[in-house]
Amino acid sequence: MKPVLISGIQPSGKLHIGNYLGALKNFVDLQNSNKYECFFFVADLHALTENPNAKDLSRNIINLAADFLAAGLDPQKSIIFQQSQIESLQELKWILSTLTPISELMRMTAFKEKVLQAVKPTEREKITKRGFKKIVEETNFGLAEYPILMAADILIYNGEFVPVGNDQLQHLEFTRTLARKFNNKFGQTFIEPRALITSTPRLMSLDNPHKKMSKSQPIGCIFIDDSPEDIEQKIKTAVTDSESEVKYDPENKPGISNLLEIMSGLSGKNITEVEKSFAGKNYGEIKKSIASFISNYFDLFRNKKSALLQKPDALKKVLSAGSKQAKKIASKNIDQIKEKIGLKS
Repeated sequence: MKPVLISGIQPSGKLHIGNYLGALKNFVDLQNSNKYECFFFVADLHALTENPNAKDLSRNIINLAADFLAAGLDPQKSIIFQQSQIESLQELKWILSTLTPISELMRMTAFKEKVLQAVKPTEREKITKRGFKKIVEETNFGLAEYPILMAADILIYNGEFVPVGNDQLQHLEFTRTLARKFNNKFGQTFIEPRALITSTPRLMSLDNPHKKMSKSQPIGCIFIDDSPEDIEQKIKTAVTDSESEVKYDPENKPGISNLLEIMSGLSGKNITEVEKSFAGKNYGEIKKSIASFISNYFDLFRNKKSALLQKPDALKKVLSAGSKQAKKIASKNIDQIKEKIGLKS
């Protein structure tokens, strides 16, 4: 049997090229490697931590399903499903939560970062321990228990490999710890999942190359379903610098370095090759070339996604069929888990 590989993406709005290079493109490559039994899910339960509008969330779920299929995920090769449709997941999350010290959740780097997002950057350094504690007390608990749900996402399917970026390594290590705790207490049950590190460039905002690209700042963000006109305009107005030298130097030339990162990530060429391809050209020519490349790269994707969104019922059927497959596997596994801990006689 092939080892199980699992990962998901939150349906929290349109995907940008950072999301594509960091997750979706990698999902398709892993699927097509034929090395794994692949599970890819729409992480709609995780998205609830952002308190989305109900209509927006419903629309985003279908939109992300279209992204999955348009990018190349194939229901015949992978199990593509909706996280919230797997009832057994909640049972395992509760079981794992009883093995989790609250203090461990509070120490999570991602949790602290999420909590501090509500505070103005200029005020963050002034926060006292008491002040931080008060902010934590007012934070929705979903942000704190996020790692437990992520652990359940992986363990309920006996996930052996998880494609992650460096920012998710702490969560994956937490999953490994929970698997180990459970196995030590109740007997060998779970595989301790291993990370498949994605070599993702850290893409920065086009209008401020000192900040990470974010969908919350759409003017500096290229979405993978942007029109050619939008892509051209965003690249045209991207911040570079006063010099004309094409050189990868994130510290001193963050703007042009960011554009080179984008080209490298999408083309598969290393930075040195990209630099050489632009030698002797001015920034205007380089921007025009990059905008054209990005637009052409996602042309087929845009056309496929547009056609898929014309048939939302078909997308729902894909998610429903995948969810039934995932549910069957999860249900069988949770029965075995419950028997191990004494909930089934």
